[in-house]
Amino acid sequence: MRLADATWTDARDAETDLAVLPVGSTEQHGPHAPLGVDSITAEAIASAGADDYADAHGDRPVVGPTIPVGIAEEHRAFDGTLWVSEDAFRAYVRETITSLASHGFDRIVVVNGHGGNTEAIRELCGRVSRDSDAYAAGYTWFDAVEFDSFGHAGPAETAVIRHLAPELISEDRVAEAADGAAEQWGEWVAGTNLAYDSDTFTDSGVVGDPRDGDADLGERLLSAAAAGLSELLAAVANRDH
Repeated sequence: MRLADATWTDARDAETDLAVLPVGSTEQHGPHAPLGVDSITAEAIASAGADDYADAHGDRPVVGPTIPVGIAEEHRAFDGTLWVSEDAFRAYVRETITSLASHGFDRIVVVNGHGGNTEAIRELCGRVSRDSDAYAAGYTWFDAVEFDSFGHAGPAETAVIRHLAPELISEDRVAEAADGAAEQWGEWVAGTNLAYDSDTFTDSGVVGDPRDGDADLGERLLSAAAAGLSELLAAVANRDH
């Protein structure tokens, strides 16, 4: 059940204590991919993972509305990027989880599509789990799927959008994205990343080669991410909090 599409009586009558909350970002993904890549991907994985879980276990987790703005100040030099502070993000997501739990959806997985959100999600889920009867865990999909070169707006993310919404990829700008891309994220010296903002090491905002990510790869990545989420949901459902 998608919470945004349901009535309050549907929510009242839902026979599950599981919920997934997609969290993304609105940030640059090169000249070829949309600002909403992370939100589009998180929402699709949340829905597909809930379906996989329902197929295996019967009950379907509630899918919450996607939170579209995250911790993305590192992309501030690129037009259209939106961001909030870490404190604001932690408070907003934590209080959203708390409101889900107040209606009985007290086993929550936050499905994250943006790397900049990861540490904050881990922290806020820990706070929810320590301070209440609810249990929350974060699921950053690209940490759960095996792939050699995720980058940023590179082959993996471009592939997923080519699969989900190919009309949103500006194919005539993919070569420009690749030409201005960096090979890795950041500027590393002695195990330390000296770069705080992405424009200091990538001209196009891209890390990796988006030409290497086709729709078939995107479909495989999405399927693997959904399967991982289903596995995690089962563990959360069975956890003795």
